[in-house]
This record gives sequence, structure tokens and C-alpha cells, in this order.
Amino acid sequence: MLRILHSLPRTHKLLLLPVATMVTVLGTQKLITTYHDLNQSHTPLESVLVPLPSDSAPGVPSLRQERTPVAEAIDRASRAIDATRDNIPLNDLAATEIVDLDVITSAEASMTSVTAQPHINAQLDDGALHMAVVLGTLSSGMLDVDNTASVEIADATSYEDYGNELFGDISFLELELAADEPYVPKWKTHIVESGETFALLAQNKLGLGYSEVMALLEDLPDPRMLTHWRAGHSFDYQLDENGRLLSLRMMKNTRDGILLERDEEHFAATVIERQGEAVQRLYAGSVSGSFARSAQATGLSSSAVTELTHLLEQKLDFRRDSRRGDRFQVLVESDMIDGEAFDSRVLAVKYDGERMDLTLLRNATDSNFYTPEGSSLDPAFSRYPFEGNYRLSSNFNPRRKHPVTGRISPHNGTDFAMPIGTPVVAPANGRVEKVGNHHAAGRYIVVRHDNGYQTRYLHLSRPLVTEGARIEMGERIALSGNTGRSTGPHLHYEVIVNNSPVNAMNVELPENTSLSGDTLIAFQRQAEPMMAALDSGETGTISVANYERQEEQ
Repeated sequence: MLRILHSLPRTHKLLLLPVATMVTVLGTQKLITTYHDLNQSHTPLESVLVPLPSDSAPGVPSLRQERTPVAEAIDRASRAIDATRDNIPLNDLAATEIVDLDVITSAEASMTSVTAQPHINAQLDDGALHMAVVLGTLSSGMLDVDNTASVEIADATSYEDYGNELFGDISFLELELAADEPYVPKWKTHIVESGETFALLAQNKLGLGYSEVMALLEDLPDPRMLTHWRAGHSFDYQLDENGRLLSLRMMKNTRDGILLERDEEHFAATVIERQGEAVQRLYAGSVSGSFARSAQATGLSSSAVTELTHLLEQKLDFRRDSRRGDRFQVLVESDMIDGEAFDSRVLAVKYDGERMDLTLLRNATDSNFYTPEGSSLDPAFSRYPFEGNYRLSSNFNPRRKHPVTGRISPHNGTDFAMPIGTPVVAPANGRVEKVGNHHAAGRYIVVRHDNGYQTRYLHLSRPLVTEGARIEMGERIALSGNTGRSTGPHLHYEVIVNNSPVNAMNVELPENTSLSGDTLIAFQRQAEPMMAALDSGETGTISVANYERQEEQ
């Protein structure tokens, strides 16, 4: 306040009695008018009446003997007059002694405009100024008068927002209030910029030291999320009140991510996996060129096309059986998160072709596919490709040595000694891939079965099938012989799984998994909504909830 006081011009503002600024123009004008009337020569003294309140007591109080409010007012007014005459140094004034002399000047100007009498001097002399300051001090109520003994005080309050106009800079108040509030960390987002590395960012922005960064990366299940990020990637983080990393959340994709939380001096990692909403969608198309490209043209994802191709290959030879114009429908279920599909899986497929009609449905119980009648794609697979009992003349031996050269000469099949012309039968359903003749293997046949296995038959005397033919389990496919490089009549039989030869005598072979009884009834009930979706032919999103209500009915 002292800085404000010394900055004011002495000619306009005097640091005296702040309450005197409350003197109104009209009040000062009335006071000056009364004072001038008393000093007119033609005005008798008794003609001037000063009205008093009804409860006023007669007599004049002794102002010099008692320190009454009026005495205080006169005393302060006297100091004000003395200050205007430079009789009192500013340093001796109290902080509350402020008066705005501009109010008095305004009163004089107003009085001149109202009276417009040339014989009246509108300038206040010292006596009028003294009286104005006295009345202003009294009327403002700024004198410290204790009236609590006689006045009942109501509950005190304030509704005004004084703000900086009254208090000036109150930032210290905000700091004091903030110090009393508990610290609540807020999530912030950082977008990775080109050339930015996590190690430098963690030290410059997350308050971590180099050793802490290395320890954090070691705690991560997949450190590549932070060391091999790209510009535009983002992560969320929280800092503690000291500016050190408290939590970090980064998503690998819309569904999968990781959350790091400070645990004393280390960070605990938690895998984030958002749950999606199961959505089914029907795709439909026709074969035009490659089946895989035709399926992808319908909007199917690459993973769904791969699953669909492997599924149909167990029954369909695309190179031989598919024809331009063959139609197909595929029902796919995906987990949708923020409009993005995850874990797409084929539920059902219907293929209407010139050479084959096929409908396959996924069984939710074992996740295998069956025909609507409950037949499995993996029917029983016989251990022996013939009927009757024949002697095993040479076992499967991938490390067999040649009897002459001594070198490793693998025997990837099993030999059965049998007379020439013995019928050879298919051990399972499948399709003939190749019929040929080789100088060492003699006449041979290669069959691909519905479960993906392959079988080979060597040293035959005569094949009974042609390439591309569809064969059933137990069907005759050839007659045994002694062609090629052979030491006697026998059948060389091979089983190939995942492009590798295995021992046909001990390899695990699929059993008949076709559904029957209550299991078949449950499957067909579950397959009803999938069949309805295929039969409708309406492509696009399908409401799973509607199908669930249909099943309940």
C-alpha cells in the first residue's frame, strides 16, 4: 500500500482518511451551501436552520474532554487539513488516512452549475473543507466505534467476489490451497515423433535414469513395443508429484497392449486384452480363376481365406474340381473392437459347384467341421491297405544302410510280401493325386486323403484308378506286383504327414468321429441358425442375438 501511496500525485490525492472518499457530491454541496448562507451579510443568524434527528439530545458534547466518535472525526479532519498545507510529513500518516480531494473538486463544480449565482464563491475555504472531511468520516462509519453492547449482530457472511481489484496478486492463496490437496496423477498422451527413442524420452520427459530404463525394458514381456516403435504411435503415462514415471500404458493394436505400474523400485507389467463383441457376417461370391483370389474378392480376410482353403481341400481338388461360375457362401464370426475385426473364424461354408456340392458346419463342442448329417471330414483311417494277413518283409527305417555301398539309404515305407495281383484298397477317403511309372519305384499311385494325409503305393502290377478320381475307404485302387527295382513280389506302402514320411504301423491315425445319438441332435440344433444364414443368401452383418432367441424358442 505504501508503494501505491507514494505513486499518487500530491496535487490530486492525499493519503488521508479513506472514508472521506465516501462523501457524495450532493452531501458536500449541501454542506457548502449551508456554510455560505451563514457567511452572507444579509442573512440573519436565526434564519439558518440545521435539522437534527428526532432522538437528538440538547447540548453540545465536550469534544476535548471525551474521545467520542465526533472528536475522533474532528481530530482526523484536522490532520487532513494540516497535511494539505504540508505541515505533516507523509511518513507520519496512518495507512487508513486516505482522502480523495477530487471528490471535493467535483462538489464545487456541481455547486457552481446548480446555484449559478455570481455573488457566491464556489471555492471551498479551509473551514468548509474541514467540515466536509468531518462529516464524511462520520457518515462512512470507518471510526472504530464498539457498539456491540447495544446492537444485536446477525450471522456474518459475504457474497461478493472482490477478486484482484481489492486484494491484488493472490497467487499465494492458490499455492496454499494446492498444498492442502492430495496429489492426483493425470493421464497424458505422447505421440512418437520421427527419430525419437524410448531411452532418451524416458530420461528427458519421464524422469527415469538410464539404469531404470534398462530395468523397465527387462520387465517387459515384449521389449520391442518400446524399442521398435514407429512415428505416429502413442502411449499414455502418469507422473508422480516429483515428475517421475508412475504408470505407462501402450497398445500394440486396438485389442492387445501392456500396462506398466511402478512397484517400489521396479515396474510391474500387466497384459491388456480388450474383449470384443462377437459379430457374424456372411460373404458370398463365385469362382473366377483362382479360388483363393475369388474368396478374397468378397472381402474375406487373408486368415479366413487360408482357413477356408485348407478346409475345402479335404474334400475338393480346386485344380480339377472347381469350375468358373461355381458359387460359395462363407459365414465368419469375428470379435469387433472399435470397428476392427479380430480372431476371424469360419463357422460354415456352402459350395455349389458343377462337380461337387458341399456344406460344412463348425461344431462348437469340439471345433471340428461336420456335414449337416453329422459326418466328419476325418473318417476312420485303416492301418493296412489290403484285406487279409500278409507278412511284413521290411520295416520303416529312415537310417537303413545300403547292403552294398554301406551308405545311408532310408527306407521310408513298409513292405508286405504278397503274390502279384493282390488287390490294394484305399485306407480312407481321398482323391488320387498321381498315377505314374518310375524306373526304381515301378508303377505307383499317390493319394491325398480328406484328413490331409498322403499315401503312396509302389511296385504295382496295374493301377485301377486315374489321376483326379475320387475314392472311398475300402475301394480297390491297384493290384500288387514286382515292377521297378524290386527283389520280389511285394507292396511298398508309405504314409506322409505334413510332407514327412512316418511309420505306417505306429503313426496315430484318425478314428471315425462322425456324430450320432444325442451328440448329433445337439449339433444339428446348434447348426440351425448357421444353416438359416447360408440359405438366406443375405450378405453382411448378422445379428447373433436374433439367432440366440430363435434357439431359446
